[in-house]
Amino acid sequence: MRDFLSRLGIEAVNSGAATSSGFFTPGGSTIGVTSPGDGTEIAKVQLATTDDYEKVITEAQRVFASWRELPAPKRGEIVREVGEALRAQKEDLGRLVTLEVGKILSEGLGEVQESVDMADLAVGMSRQLFGLSMHSERPAHRMFEQWHPLGVVGIITAFNFPNAVWAWNAMVAAVCGDTMIWKPSLKAPLTAIATHRICDAVFQKHGWGGVLNLVIGEDATVGETLIADRRIPLVSATGSTRMGRHVAQVVAGRLGRTLLELGGNNAVIVHGDANLDLALRGIVFGACGTAGQRCTSTRRVFLHESIASDFTDRLVKAYGSLSIGDPLDPGTLVGPLIDADAVGMYERALVTIREQGGEILCGGQRVDRPGNYVQPTLVRARHDMPIVQHETFAPIVYLFTYSDLDEAIALQNDVDQGLSSAIFTDSFGGAERFLSHAGSDCGIANVNIGTSGAEIGGAFGGEKDTGGGREAGSDSWKAYMRRQTCTLNRSSELPLAQGVTFDV
Repeated sequence: MRDFLSRLGIEAVNSGAATSSGFFTPGGSTIGVTSPGDGTEIAKVQLATTDDYEKVITEAQRVFASWRELPAPKRGEIVREVGEALRAQKEDLGRLVTLEVGKILSEGLGEVQESVDMADLAVGMSRQLFGLSMHSERPAHRMFEQWHPLGVVGIITAFNFPNAVWAWNAMVAAVCGDTMIWKPSLKAPLTAIATHRICDAVFQKHGWGGVLNLVIGEDATVGETLIADRRIPLVSATGSTRMGRHVAQVVAGRLGRTLLELGGNNAVIVHGDANLDLALRGIVFGACGTAGQRCTSTRRVFLHESIASDFTDRLVKAYGSLSIGDPLDPGTLVGPLIDADAVGMYERALVTIREQGGEILCGGQRVDRPGNYVQPTLVRARHDMPIVQHETFAPIVYLFTYSDLDEAIALQNDVDQGLSSAIFTDSFGGAERFLSHAGSDCGIANVNIGTSGAEIGGAFGGEKDTGGGREAGSDSWKAYMRRQTCTLNRSSELPLAQGVTFDV
């Protein structure tokens, strides 16, 4: 029934560390991995220790010294083959994502497709790692900038995108000439092991084992060691704002760099002139996709007073039609939360909502079946309710009514997070107001699409407590390289800049 596990190399007990020579037996304890869909144990993973981490970082450094010398287009050719390997294993790997973290099957497959697409994008980047040429004020001087590989990049990923977020970082870092160490969430180690096996096999085939490295361990030991390690110039971390603040402080304390993708409290504005059919689909997917466990999930919805009542009724009806159940069943639209702790967080949030005066319009209950299932929930709320300021990583959406678009934009921005935002409107003026300097303060601003489902061609990330990092497309590759400004003097004179004279 689960033959795809053996095809991906997932045995009863899996090693939690790999370096240039492949997987090795780490010295840590063993943890069980449980499927959130039915509560059954899938496999066990033996964790790495700080000694195991030391072995991995040493090898990553050693390989970096030669990997950086390989021309970037040649590095891109290897990454292209990585994409082909992921494409060939898409069905099995997507099913593993679904089994391990509870995403519905189309989302599990879509996540692997995103990694394939990311490899394709990175191949193009490998021929475009260019710098600028500037005119010098000094005669017979040429000034330009160039970009060099950064070093060993640390990649810390969360459970909700156990494959794609690694690819956002790893594919780009690889073509930039970096090596990397991946520390995945302990809630999704099997996807990391399978992904590493598939991708590292390509690098091994070309004699480049050790470009990709994996270390699965406890946050308090391996995680703390990684972020404090001066040998890692960049740590890319995805997770909660609380986690991001700690990572940022530790890495900044050693003057390292961070690339942070943290919490979101994403809002949709539905203006009075919106295409309501479009808005309905965008909101329901944004709020309920991945059971509300995306950083881009819709958390708040602002409805213009002219359409608020009827549209709320349509939302309630749509929520009542959602199929909740086994994420491997193609007919399911909403799968489980990741674990019992997440269910507990959902239930505590509902208690708080009621205490603060929120009205539960639909949902608000656990689903009576094995696994971690809850009902997607709509809440009529006030924006001054303290809980509205916080991201609850579950399918809970707060509904508000507004009369003036500027008011709605101000309320949308009136939270600490700044990841994704959207407006549904058929008004050119309304769209432009939303996208103006005084409009959305988020890293992502969409018109007539929801908050969730960003394409890799753009830079992904947010502002404020979301961390300010940018991954995936556009010029995000610059985060993984170091800039160098170069000036060449072809004359026999030594003029100084700014007209300074200094004769010896």
